[in-house]
Amino acid sequence: MSLVRDIEPDKFKNNILALADLASTSASDHSHHQLEDGPNGPLLPELKQIFPDAPYIARPGQINAWDNEDFVQAVKATEKKQLIIAGVVTEVCVAFPALSAIEAGYEVFVVTDASGTFNDVTRHSAWDRMSAAGAQLTTWFAVACELHRDWRNDVAGLGTLFSNHIPTIGI
Repeated sequence: MSLVRDIEPDKFKNNILALADLASTSASDHSHHQLEDGPNGPLLPELKQIFPDAPYIARPGQINAWDNEDFVQAVKATEKKQLIIAGVVTEVCVAFPALSAIEAGYEVFVVTDASGTFNDVTRHSAWDRMSAAGAQLTTWFAVACELHRDWRNDVAGLGTLFSNHIPTIGI
C-alpha cells in the first residue's frame, strides 16, 4: 500500500475493505492470493480477518501471478469463468494476470478503486491496456450492485456494506 499515490490512503484502504466485505458476503467459494514474504510486504491484517480460511498461495518469484501454476490451479478450481481482480500495483500485479486470464478465456472485471499505483499516468496506461484487451473496468460499488441485482436479495447486507464504507449514504 505504501506504493499507492493515485488514491488517498484512507480512501484506498476503505475501497479494498469494501470489496473484501462484499466478497466475504456474496459467495461461498473464493480463490484468494496472499503474498506475505518478499518485496511486497504483508497483506492488510483486516483482509486476513475477513478471510481467515483463505488459502496461502506462495509465489516464489513470478511477477505475473498467472505464471504460477498453483495460482492458476486455484483459479481453475473455483470453476468460475468470471474473475474480479484488484491489487497493487495496477500496471503489473493487476494488469499482468488480468491480461493472461483474458487470454485463457476468462471474463475479467478490474476493480479500479481498489487497485492503486504510483500516479495518474501509470494508472491510465494500465487501464487503457487492460480495457483494450477486453477487461471491464469497474468500481467496488458497481460490483456490489451488479452482484446483488436487486435490493430485495439482501437489503440488510447491502445496506450494512454501503453504510460501513460510504458514510454519507445514510442507510
